[in-house]
Amino acid sequence: MTERTSAHTTTEAPLGDLGRRLATRRARLGLTRGQTAARAGMDAGYLRYLEEHPGAAPGTGVLHRLAEALETTVTELTGGALDTPPGSGRAAREPRLTELSAAECQALLGSHGVGRLAVATGSGPEILPVNYSIVDGAIVFRTAAGSPAAPADGRRVAFEVDRIDDAFSQGWSVLVRGVARTVTDPERRRRYAERAHSRPWAGGVREVWIRIEPDVVSGRRITV
Repeated sequence: MTERTSAHTTTEAPLGDLGRRLATRRARLGLTRGQTAARAGMDAGYLRYLEEHPGAAPGTGVLHRLAEALETTVTELTGGALDTPPGSGRAAREPRLTELSAAECQALLGSHGVGRLAVATGSGPEILPVNYSIVDGAIVFRTAAGSPAAPADGRRVAFEVDRIDDAFSQGWSVLVRGVARTVTDPERRRRYAERAHSRPWAGGVREVWIRIEPDVVSGRRITV
């Protein structure tokens, strides 16, 4: 069976936790399996085995080579940092902070994933993680009636997404401000359901669509 050349797909979905992390990380870097294997000094077939077999248990040396090839750490690859908030690593000696352009902010927002919704409530401000999509230039996400995110309707909110790489002391964040609105138009709701990037991770019945039309977008990137 021939391996596909795309960095974002493989002939079979990776099955184990390590396999998923390997495939996700190389896709994020835009690397094919062959390119990753070459960087790590191993056979592409062995890397495929690691990605597709949940029982794979490579030695420490292999993990270190893969971590270096994928510009991350062994802890990240093996899931040891799962309960550690991003940014806990040692700061670089001479970090450089730059403002992101509007086009860069839009591109990073469009990569989808999980963002943080900040909304004022009667008991004070709340920050809630939601997985979202960008549809027609707006941030859209699905929630449930009566959920903590539901009070965002009609309020001015902030929405933030970021990516932090502790191993290399670099990352970015994008901040959006705008008014959140519950979507009631059936046609628009259907369109969102068709084009949404993913279903809500929280599960359950979540048929309330909320749309944030950005009016202020800013971002920053930290590099070394």
